[in-house]
Amino acid sequence: MEKEIVTTNAAPAAIGPYVQAVKFNNLLYTSGQISLTPEGELISGSIEEQTHRVMQNLKALLHDSNSSLSQVLKTTCFLANMDDFARFNSVYESYFEGVFPARSCVEVSRLPKDVLIEVEAVAFFQN
Repeated sequence: MEKEIVTTNAAPAAIGPYVQAVKFNNLLYTSGQISLTPEGELISGSIEEQTHRVMQNLKALLHDSNSSLSQVLKTTCFLANMDDFARFNSVYESYFEGVFPARSCVEVSRLPKDVLIEVEAVAFFQN
């Protein structure tokens, strides 16, 4: 089985040598989503504002890949400041209904475009 590259106009385009997502064996692997609008405009507000934008990007990318947030198996979340964890978490959890996915959440020294949050996901999809 071959991998399939996923692209959508509903989420920001890749800004480097990578793709928005890859499908393989009914799994979808997304690249990290930061607080860029689909048009590429940076949302540089609070952790809550940035998290909403990131989750909206992720939701759109999943939707256009025949998946959804309810089909996410695992996320990896990168925070510029772990002091933002509780505020990030309150927004993040509002995007999931029922069972939450597995998750790792770590603080990193710096993120692209100096954003406060980046989230990537692994989900399953149905053809």
